[in-house]
Amino acid sequence: MLGMETVSPLKRGLFRGLVLTGFLSIASSASVAQAQSPAPARTPSTLFENVRIFDGKNAALSVPSHVLVRDNVIARISTDPIDVAAETNVRVVQGNGRVLMPGLIDMHWHAMLVRPTPVTLLSSDIGYSTLLAGVEATATLMRGFTTIRDMGGPSFSLKRAIDEGLLPGPRIYPSGAIITITGGHGDFRPLSDLPRTIGGMLARVEQLGGSMIADSPDEVRLRAREQLMQGASQVKLTAGGGVASPFSPLDVATFTEPELRAAVEAAENWGTYVATHAYTPVSIQRSIAAGVKVIEHGHLMDDATARLMAEKGIWLSTQPFLDLSGASGLGPAEQAKKGQVVAGTDTVYTLAKKYKIKTAFGTDVLFSKELAERQGAMLAALTRWYTPAEALIMATSTNAELLQLSGPRNPYPGKLGVVETGALADLLLVDGNPLDDLDLVADPDRNFLVIMKDGRIYKDTLPK
Repeated sequence: MLGMETVSPLKRGLFRGLVLTGFLSIASSASVAQAQSPAPARTPSTLFENVRIFDGKNAALSVPSHVLVRDNVIARISTDPIDVAAETNVRVVQGNGRVLMPGLIDMHWHAMLVRPTPVTLLSSDIGYSTLLAGVEATATLMRGFTTIRDMGGPSFSLKRAIDEGLLPGPRIYPSGAIITITGGHGDFRPLSDLPRTIGGMLARVEQLGGSMIADSPDEVRLRAREQLMQGASQVKLTAGGGVASPFSPLDVATFTEPELRAAVEAAENWGTYVATHAYTPVSIQRSIAAGVKVIEHGHLMDDATARLMAEKGIWLSTQPFLDLSGASGLGPAEQAKKGQVVAGTDTVYTLAKKYKIKTAFGTDVLFSKELAERQGAMLAALTRWYTPAEALIMATSTNAELLQLSGPRNPYPGKLGVVETGALADLLLVDGNPLDDLDLVADPDRNFLVIMKDGRIYKDTLPK
């Protein structure tokens, strides 16, 4: 077969143009359904007039105010009218007393794993999977989630396409492939693939970049460095069993402490951190001993483990799993594991509040477009344990604080999760007051009238 280097420059350009045209056509079709353009031009300035601000930090709205956005940052906030008469091409958005708030942040998302089923994912090439993820990325942004931390999956190319304006989507903090052990959470190989040959052919899920299997400190170090080389902003390991993986009981603690420490050292050398998937006290405590900064899930933790997390200043990134929705595609053993996790949800939030653990909000939706559409509803479910203001602060400024742990690997330097002068302009104009009724975020189509990310308006359904 001829390589691209043997094709004439004209044909190469035509081929690339056709690929790009097809890609943009798909993105555009998704956007038209939302009455947006794929990559709206950024006007020099946007002025939000007469809005009440939820700033992401305080549990009360501001007095009527005006917010001026220049390029991609908030340039000025004033209770007095802002005169832009001398400026050209300023877009004025009449708030009419509505609430302006920061874009929402989901700290546990899997951009590449939301739309496909496991069979579709493993049987498709990465091109189709990325296009499918691109459609979902647009839907994610239209739900008001302007930033996500991707906790496993080959999302690097998707992130690049979004950042370059090829299609609408949220900011992505990518982890790259989940690093797991033989038989651990994320090892989807059939038993016929055993025994594994060190240095042998990669399993299909590894070829796709969904997960990587590592069974020694040296292998862990290698796999962590590979994700960092590709642009990971943090590294994700599975320190214990999981729900969806067929050979991964919840009670199993997977990596040894030296293996976990190898990943921590690799990440720290790059100025960033390791997060571990961990439900049980043993997997959480072993992660902390190895230097892990963030625990994902934690639903089966006990009182002593929660106290240890608080004493060490360890972050908890957890999710309000409240029912067995989406478990229909799981086998009996996996459904039973999910039942254990759901039963632990009240415990993890109760302990987090008791010990004032630094807690972030995420959703961890997998393999279900329908569940993804409930992303905002999962945030609203936090009112079982928190006030609406506390929940919104968690999903904005608190989540943004965790993102800063990426240090120099942070792909979006600047303030996120707040409405203040100098912050990045990721903003939602809400029809109603979410501090009174957090259920508003569960219906973004109706209640989020304007969605801005990085100074660009992707949705504007204000009455004309």
